[in-house]
Amino acid sequence: MKRVSILGSTGSIGSQVLDVAARLHDRIQIVALAAHSNVDLLVDQARRFHPALVSIGKESLAGQLRERLRDLPDIEVASGNEGWLRAATLAQADQVVVSVAGAPGLLPTLAAIDEGKQIALASKEVLVAAGEIVMRRAREKGVSIVPIDSEHSAIFQCLNGEDPAAIDKILLTASGGPFRHLPAEEIERVTPEQALAHPTWKMGKKITVDSATLINKGLEIIEAHWLFGVEAEKVEVVIHPQSIVHSLVRFADGSVIAQLGLPDMRLPIQYALLYPERIDTGLPRLDLLEVGALTFEAPDLRKFPSLRLAQIAASTGGTMPAVFNAADEVAVGLFLDGKIGFTDIIVLIERAMSRHEPMQTPDLEDILAADAWARRATAASIEGAKIAGS
Repeated sequence: MKRVSILGSTGSIGSQVLDVAARLHDRIQIVALAAHSNVDLLVDQARRFHPALVSIGKESLAGQLRERLRDLPDIEVASGNEGWLRAATLAQADQVVVSVAGAPGLLPTLAAIDEGKQIALASKEVLVAAGEIVMRRAREKGVSIVPIDSEHSAIFQCLNGEDPAAIDKILLTASGGPFRHLPAEEIERVTPEQALAHPTWKMGKKITVDSATLINKGLEIIEAHWLFGVEAEKVEVVIHPQSIVHSLVRFADGSVIAQLGLPDMRLPIQYALLYPERIDTGLPRLDLLEVGALTFEAPDLRKFPSLRLAQIAASTGGTMPAVFNAADEVAVGLFLDGKIGFTDIIVLIERAMSRHEPMQTPDLEDILAADAWARRATAASIEGAKIAGS
Protein backbone atom coordinates (compact mmCIF):
# COMPACT_ATOMS: atom_id res chain seq x y z
CA MET A 1 0.00 0.00 0.00
CA LYS A 2 1.49 3.33 -1.09
CA ARG A 3 0.41 6.34 0.97
CA VAL A 4 -0.06 9.50 -1.08
CA SER A 5 -0.45 13.19 -0.31
CA ILE A 6 -1.97 15.41 -3.02
CA LEU A 7 -1.14 19.10 -3.30
CA GLY A 8 -3.82 20.65 -5.50
CA SER A 9 -6.44 17.93 -5.02
CA THR A 10 -9.43 19.93 -6.33
CA GLY A 11 -7.82 20.95 -9.63
CA SER A 12 -8.06 19.05 -12.90
CA ILE A 13 -4.99 16.88 -12.26
CA GLY A 14 -5.73 16.39 -8.57
CA SER A 15 -9.27 15.22 -9.29
CA GLN A 16 -7.96 12.73 -11.84
CA VAL A 17 -5.34 11.49 -9.36
CA LEU A 18 -8.22 10.66 -7.02
CA ASP A 19 -10.04 8.87 -9.85
CA VAL A 20 -6.96 6.70 -10.37
CA ALA A 21 -6.56 6.21 -6.61
CA ALA A 22 -10.13 4.94 -6.40
CA ARG A 23 -9.37 2.41 -9.13
CA LEU A 24 -6.29 1.38 -7.13
CA HIS A 25 -7.98 1.35 -3.73
CA ASP A 26 -6.11 -1.81 -2.74
CA ARG A 27 -2.76 -0.23 -3.68
CA ILE A 28 -3.11 3.51 -2.96
CA GLN A 29 -4.13 5.21 0.28
CA ILE A 30 -4.75 8.97 0.28
CA VAL A 31 -3.34 10.45 3.50
CA ALA A 32 -3.49 14.20 2.78
CA LEU A 33 -5.48 16.53 0.55
CA ALA A 34 -4.56 20.18 0.04
CA ALA A 35 -6.40 22.70 -2.14
CA HIS A 36 -6.39 26.43 -2.72
CA SER A 37 -10.00 27.53 -2.17
CA ASN A 38 -12.59 24.99 -3.38
CA VAL A 39 -14.06 24.06 0.00
CA ASP A 40 -17.08 22.22 -1.42
CA LEU A 41 -15.05 19.79 -3.49
CA LEU A 42 -12.38 19.41 -0.79
CA VAL A 43 -15.04 18.42 1.75
CA ASP A 44 -16.49 15.88 -0.69
CA GLN A 45 -13.01 14.44 -1.31
CA ALA A 46 -12.27 14.28 2.43
CA ARG A 47 -15.49 12.38 3.11
CA ARG A 48 -14.79 9.96 0.29
CA PHE A 49 -11.12 9.23 1.00
CA HIS A 50 -10.91 10.01 4.72
CA PRO A 51 -7.30 11.31 4.80
CA ALA A 52 -5.39 12.11 7.95
CA LEU A 53 -5.07 15.76 6.90
CA VAL A 54 -6.92 18.29 4.75
CA SER A 55 -5.68 21.80 4.11
CA ILE A 56 -7.11 24.89 2.46
CA GLY A 57 -4.71 27.46 1.06
CA LYS A 58 -7.00 30.44 1.56
CA GLU A 59 -6.82 30.95 5.32
CA SER A 60 -10.15 32.79 5.52
CA LEU A 61 -11.86 29.53 4.56
CA ALA A 62 -10.23 27.44 7.29
CA GLY A 63 -13.07 27.99 9.78
CA GLN A 64 -15.66 26.90 7.24
CA LEU A 65 -13.64 23.79 6.41
CA ARG A 66 -13.30 22.84 10.09
CA GLU A 67 -17.01 23.36 10.68
CA ARG A 68 -18.03 21.17 7.75
CA LEU A 69 -15.69 18.37 8.88
CA ARG A 70 -16.33 18.58 12.62
CA ASP A 71 -18.15 15.22 12.55
CA LEU A 72 -14.82 13.70 11.43
CA PRO A 73 -12.55 14.70 14.36
CA ASP A 74 -9.80 12.30 13.29
CA ILE A 75 -9.12 14.46 10.20
CA GLU A 76 -6.63 17.24 10.94
CA VAL A 77 -7.49 20.59 9.30
CA ALA A 78 -4.71 23.00 8.29
CA SER A 79 -4.55 26.16 6.19
CA GLY A 80 -2.33 28.71 4.46
CA ASN A 81 1.31 28.23 3.58
CA GLU A 82 1.82 26.10 6.68
CA GLY A 83 -0.96 23.83 5.48
CA TRP A 84 0.76 23.25 2.13
CA LEU A 85 3.99 22.41 3.94
CA ARG A 86 2.19 20.17 6.44
CA ALA A 87 0.58 18.19 3.61
CA ALA A 88 3.92 17.94 1.79
CA THR A 89 5.81 16.61 4.80
CA LEU A 90 3.17 14.45 6.53
CA ALA A 91 4.94 11.55 8.19
CA GLN A 92 2.46 8.98 6.85
CA ALA A 93 3.04 9.95 3.19
CA ASP A 94 5.38 7.94 0.97
CA GLN A 95 4.76 10.01 -2.15
CA VAL A 96 3.63 13.59 -2.77
CA VAL A 97 1.71 14.52 -5.90
CA VAL A 98 2.49 18.15 -6.74
CA SER A 99 -0.29 19.57 -8.91
CA VAL A 100 -0.38 23.11 -7.55
CA ALA A 101 -0.83 25.67 -10.31
CA GLY A 102 2.23 27.84 -10.81
CA ALA A 103 5.32 28.58 -8.77
CA PRO A 104 3.59 28.29 -5.33
CA GLY A 105 4.28 24.55 -5.54
CA LEU A 106 8.04 25.14 -5.24
CA LEU A 107 8.51 25.41 -1.46
CA PRO A 108 6.24 22.44 -0.62
CA THR A 109 8.09 20.34 -3.21
CA LEU A 110 11.46 21.14 -1.68
CA ALA A 111 10.06 20.45 1.80
CA ALA A 112 8.77 17.05 0.63
CA ILE A 113 12.15 16.22 -0.92
CA ASP A 114 13.92 17.16 2.31
CA GLU A 115 11.69 14.66 4.12
CA GLY A 116 12.58 11.92 1.63
CA LYS A 117 9.17 11.77 -0.04
CA GLN A 118 8.99 10.49 -3.60
CA ILE A 119 7.61 13.14 -5.95
CA ALA A 120 5.00 12.76 -8.69
CA LEU A 121 5.32 16.11 -10.43
CA ALA A 122 2.53 17.74 -12.42
CA SER A 123 3.51 21.39 -11.78
CA LYS A 124 6.06 22.11 -14.50
CA GLU A 125 6.62 25.58 -13.03
CA VAL A 126 8.52 24.03 -10.10
CA LEU A 127 11.38 22.99 -12.39
CA VAL A 128 11.05 26.03 -14.63
CA ALA A 129 11.63 28.39 -11.70
CA ALA A 130 14.21 26.38 -9.76
CA GLY A 131 15.17 23.29 -11.73
CA GLU A 132 18.82 23.22 -10.72
CA ILE A 133 18.03 23.53 -7.01
CA VAL A 134 15.19 21.00 -7.07
CA MET A 135 17.06 18.35 -9.06
CA ARG A 136 20.23 18.75 -7.00
CA ARG A 137 18.25 18.46 -3.77
CA ALA A 138 16.49 15.34 -5.08
CA ARG A 139 19.83 13.71 -5.97
CA GLU A 140 21.26 14.54 -2.56
CA LYS A 141 18.26 13.04 -0.78
CA GLY A 142 17.94 10.01 -3.07
CA VAL A 143 14.43 11.09 -4.06
CA SER A 144 12.89 10.11 -7.39
CA ILE A 145 10.89 12.67 -9.38
CA VAL A 146 8.47 11.00 -11.77
CA PRO A 147 6.69 13.41 -14.13
CA ILE A 148 2.92 13.42 -14.58
CA ASP A 149 2.77 15.79 -17.57
CA SER A 150 1.86 13.58 -20.51
CA GLU A 151 4.82 14.80 -22.57
CA HIS A 152 7.43 14.36 -19.85
CA SER A 153 5.92 11.05 -18.77
CA ALA A 154 6.31 9.94 -22.38
CA ILE A 155 9.98 11.01 -22.46
CA PHE A 156 10.58 9.37 -19.09
CA GLN A 157 9.16 6.11 -20.47
CA CYS A 158 11.14 6.38 -23.73
CA LEU A 159 14.36 6.81 -21.72
CA ASN A 160 13.70 3.86 -19.42
CA GLY A 161 16.88 1.80 -19.55
CA GLU A 162 18.58 4.10 -22.06
CA ASP A 163 21.81 6.02 -21.64
CA PRO A 164 20.92 9.75 -21.35
CA ALA A 165 24.23 10.56 -23.02
CA ALA A 166 22.90 8.92 -26.20
CA ILE A 167 20.03 11.44 -26.55
CA ASP A 168 20.27 13.31 -29.83
CA LYS A 169 16.94 15.16 -29.69
CA ILE A 170 13.82 15.29 -27.52
CA LEU A 171 10.69 15.95 -29.56
CA LEU A 172 7.91 17.48 -27.47
CA THR A 173 4.56 17.13 -29.18
CA ALA A 174 1.90 19.83 -29.02
CA SER A 175 -1.70 19.72 -30.17
CA GLY A 176 -1.31 23.24 -31.54
CA GLY A 177 -4.20 24.49 -29.42
CA PRO A 178 -7.41 26.04 -30.74
CA PHE A 179 -5.70 28.62 -32.99
CA ARG A 180 -3.47 26.45 -35.12
CA HIS A 181 -5.36 27.44 -38.29
CA LEU A 182 -6.30 30.96 -37.22
CA PRO A 183 -4.60 33.63 -39.41
CA ALA A 184 -1.90 35.54 -37.53
CA GLU A 185 -3.71 38.86 -38.04
CA GLU A 186 -6.76 37.53 -36.16
CA ILE A 187 -4.88 36.24 -33.13
CA GLU A 188 -4.99 39.54 -31.27
CA ARG A 189 -8.82 39.47 -31.27
CA VAL A 190 -9.03 36.14 -29.46
CA THR A 191 -11.31 36.16 -26.39
CA PRO A 192 -10.85 34.25 -23.12
CA GLU A 193 -13.80 32.03 -24.06
CA GLN A 194 -12.11 31.07 -27.33
CA ALA A 195 -8.76 30.48 -25.64
CA LEU A 196 -10.37 28.15 -23.09
CA ALA A 197 -11.92 25.93 -25.80
CA HIS A 198 -9.09 23.42 -26.19
CA PRO A 199 -9.71 20.91 -29.01
CA THR A 200 -8.26 17.87 -27.24
CA TRP A 201 -7.52 18.17 -23.53
CA LYS A 202 -9.66 19.18 -20.55
CA MET A 203 -7.46 21.21 -18.22
CA GLY A 204 -7.51 24.10 -15.78
CA LYS A 205 -7.90 27.65 -17.11
CA LYS A 206 -4.29 28.75 -16.76
CA ILE A 207 -2.75 25.77 -18.53
CA THR A 208 -5.46 25.90 -21.22
CA VAL A 209 -4.54 29.50 -22.06
CA ASP A 210 -0.86 28.50 -21.96
CA SER A 211 -1.67 25.81 -24.50
CA ALA A 212 -3.35 28.37 -26.74
CA THR A 213 -0.24 30.61 -26.69
CA LEU A 214 2.12 27.59 -26.73
CA ILE A 215 3.68 29.00 -23.56
CA ASN A 216 3.07 25.57 -22.05
CA LYS A 217 5.48 24.10 -24.59
CA GLY A 218 8.01 26.76 -23.71
CA LEU A 219 7.70 25.82 -20.04
CA GLU A 220 8.04 22.16 -21.00
CA ILE A 221 11.28 22.85 -22.89
CA ILE A 222 12.80 24.26 -19.71
CA GLU A 223 11.33 21.46 -17.58
CA ALA A 224 12.76 18.78 -19.89
CA HIS A 225 16.16 20.49 -19.76
CA TRP A 226 16.32 19.98 -15.99
CA LEU A 227 14.38 16.76 -15.64
CA PHE A 228 16.41 14.82 -18.18
CA GLY A 229 19.72 16.68 -17.99
CA VAL A 230 19.85 17.74 -21.64
CA GLU A 231 20.66 21.09 -23.22
CA ALA A 232 17.54 23.12 -24.00
CA GLU A 233 18.74 23.32 -27.61
CA LYS A 234 18.18 19.56 -27.88
CA VAL A 235 14.47 19.95 -27.08
CA GLU A 236 12.25 20.65 -30.09
CA VAL A 237 8.49 21.24 -30.33
CA VAL A 238 6.48 19.44 -33.01
CA ILE A 239 2.79 20.06 -33.68
CA HIS A 240 0.80 16.83 -33.54
CA PRO A 241 -2.93 17.68 -33.55
CA GLN A 242 -4.18 14.13 -32.81
CA SER A 243 -2.45 14.15 -29.37
CA ILE A 244 -1.75 10.41 -29.63
CA VAL A 245 2.06 10.51 -29.74
CA HIS A 246 2.84 12.20 -26.44
CA SER A 247 6.53 12.78 -27.18
CA LEU A 248 9.52 11.13 -28.81
CA VAL A 249 13.25 10.73 -28.25
CA ARG A 250 15.78 10.45 -31.07
CA PHE A 251 19.07 8.77 -30.18
CA ALA A 252 22.60 9.12 -31.47
CA ASP A 253 22.20 6.15 -33.83
CA GLY A 254 19.13 7.72 -35.47
CA SER A 255 16.60 5.48 -33.74
CA VAL A 256 13.41 7.18 -32.50
CA ILE A 257 11.34 5.87 -29.61
CA ALA A 258 7.84 7.29 -29.03
CA GLN A 259 5.16 6.77 -26.40
CA LEU A 260 1.56 6.64 -27.63
CA GLY A 261 -1.77 6.64 -25.86
CA LEU A 262 -5.18 8.25 -25.80
CA PRO A 263 -5.28 11.88 -24.56
CA ASP A 264 -6.25 10.82 -21.05
CA MET A 265 -4.19 12.17 -18.13
CA ARG A 266 -5.10 9.22 -15.94
CA LEU A 267 -2.59 7.03 -17.79
CA PRO A 268 0.53 9.11 -16.94
CA ILE A 269 -0.90 9.67 -13.45
CA GLN A 270 -1.23 5.93 -12.88
CA TYR A 271 2.28 5.37 -14.25
CA ALA A 272 3.69 7.93 -11.80
CA LEU A 273 1.80 6.47 -8.84
CA LEU A 274 2.81 2.86 -9.55
CA TYR A 275 6.19 3.28 -11.24
CA PRO A 276 7.76 0.99 -12.32
CA GLU A 277 4.71 -1.30 -12.32
CA ARG A 278 2.04 -1.40 -15.02
CA ILE A 279 -1.38 -2.91 -14.28
CA ASP A 280 -4.80 -2.87 -15.92
CA THR A 281 -7.29 -0.56 -14.20
CA GLY A 282 -9.81 -0.46 -17.01
CA LEU A 283 -8.65 2.80 -18.60
CA PRO A 284 -9.60 3.25 -22.28
CA ARG A 285 -7.22 1.62 -24.78
CA LEU A 286 -5.69 3.12 -27.91
CA ASP A 287 -6.83 1.57 -31.20
CA LEU A 288 -4.59 2.78 -34.01
CA LEU A 289 -7.05 1.60 -36.64
CA GLU A 290 -9.66 3.95 -35.19
CA VAL A 291 -7.18 6.82 -35.06
CA GLY A 292 -6.06 6.37 -38.66
CA ALA A 293 -3.52 9.03 -39.63
CA LEU A 294 -0.95 10.63 -37.33
CA THR A 295 0.37 13.94 -38.62
CA PHE A 296 3.19 16.28 -37.61
CA GLU A 297 4.15 19.82 -38.55
CA ALA A 298 6.45 22.62 -37.43
CA PRO A 299 5.02 25.34 -35.16
CA ASP A 300 4.38 28.76 -36.69
CA LEU A 301 6.85 30.93 -34.75
CA ARG A 302 5.30 34.10 -36.15
CA LYS A 303 1.99 33.24 -34.51
CA PHE A 304 3.59 31.65 -31.45
CA PRO A 305 6.68 33.67 -30.45
CA SER A 306 6.44 32.15 -26.96
CA LEU A 307 8.78 29.34 -28.03
CA ARG A 308 11.48 31.87 -28.91
CA LEU A 309 11.10 33.52 -25.49
CA ALA A 310 11.33 30.16 -23.75
CA GLN A 311 14.57 29.31 -25.53
CA ILE A 312 15.98 32.71 -24.55
CA ALA A 313 14.98 32.11 -20.92
CA ALA A 314 16.52 28.63 -20.98
CA SER A 315 19.79 29.71 -22.61
CA THR A 316 20.10 32.76 -20.34
CA GLY A 317 19.46 30.62 -17.28
CA GLY A 318 19.86 31.84 -13.72
CA THR A 319 16.75 33.73 -12.59
CA MET A 320 15.43 34.37 -16.12
CA PRO A 321 13.22 31.24 -16.32
CA ALA A 322 11.57 32.23 -13.04
CA VAL A 323 10.80 35.67 -14.51
CA PHE A 324 9.47 34.07 -17.72
CA ASN A 325 7.15 31.87 -15.69
CA ALA A 326 5.98 34.50 -13.19
CA ALA A 327 5.27 37.09 -15.87
CA ASP A 328 3.19 34.51 -17.74
CA GLU A 329 1.14 33.66 -14.65
CA VAL A 330 0.27 37.31 -14.07
CA ALA A 331 -0.36 38.03 -17.76
CA VAL A 332 -2.69 35.05 -18.14
CA GLY A 333 -4.64 36.21 -15.11
CA LEU A 334 -4.97 39.71 -16.61
CA PHE A 335 -6.16 38.21 -19.90
CA LEU A 336 -8.77 36.03 -18.20
CA ASP A 337 -9.99 39.10 -16.29
CA GLY A 338 -10.44 40.97 -19.56
CA LYS A 339 -7.77 43.58 -18.76
CA ILE A 340 -5.44 42.80 -21.67
CA GLY A 341 -5.71 41.17 -25.08
CA PHE A 342 -4.53 37.68 -26.02
CA THR A 343 -1.33 38.79 -27.77
CA ASP A 344 -0.54 41.10 -24.84
CA ILE A 345 0.37 38.03 -22.81
CA ILE A 346 3.53 37.65 -24.88
CA VAL A 347 4.14 41.42 -24.89
CA LEU A 348 4.13 41.51 -21.09
CA ILE A 349 6.37 38.46 -20.73
CA GLU A 350 8.92 39.87 -23.18
CA ARG A 351 8.77 43.25 -21.43
CA ALA A 352 9.52 41.68 -18.04
CA MET A 353 12.37 39.60 -19.46
CA SER A 354 13.92 42.61 -21.21
CA ARG A 355 13.91 44.60 -17.95
CA HIS A 356 15.33 41.82 -15.81
CA GLU A 357 19.04 41.55 -15.04
CA PRO A 358 19.40 37.81 -14.45
CA MET A 359 21.46 36.49 -11.58
CA GLN A 360 23.49 33.41 -12.41
CA THR A 361 23.78 30.48 -9.96
CA PRO A 362 20.96 31.89 -7.80
CA ASP A 363 19.96 30.41 -4.47
CA LEU A 364 16.33 29.85 -3.50
CA GLU A 365 15.99 33.33 -1.99
CA ASP A 366 17.22 34.88 -5.26
CA ILE A 367 14.70 32.88 -7.28
CA LEU A 368 11.80 33.82 -5.02
CA ALA A 369 12.87 37.48 -5.20
CA ALA A 370 13.00 37.35 -9.02
CA ASP A 371 9.58 35.69 -9.09
CA ALA A 372 8.09 38.38 -6.85
CA TRP A 373 9.74 41.16 -8.89
CA ALA A 374 8.38 39.77 -12.16
CA ARG A 375 4.86 39.59 -10.75
CA ARG A 376 4.97 43.18 -9.54
CA ALA A 377 6.60 44.47 -12.72
CA THR A 378 4.14 42.67 -15.00
CA ALA A 379 1.09 43.88 -13.10
CA ALA A 380 2.44 47.43 -12.98
CA SER A 381 3.44 47.55 -16.65
CA ILE A 382 -0.17 47.84 -17.86
CA GLU A 383 -0.80 50.91 -15.71
CA GLY A 384 -0.36 54.20 -17.54
CA ALA A 385 0.88 52.54 -20.71
CA LYS A 386 -1.01 51.29 -23.72
CA ILE A 387 -0.68 47.57 -24.40
CA ALA A 388 -0.89 46.57 -28.06
CA GLY A 389 -4.18 44.86 -28.79
CA SER A 390 -5.91 45.82 -25.52
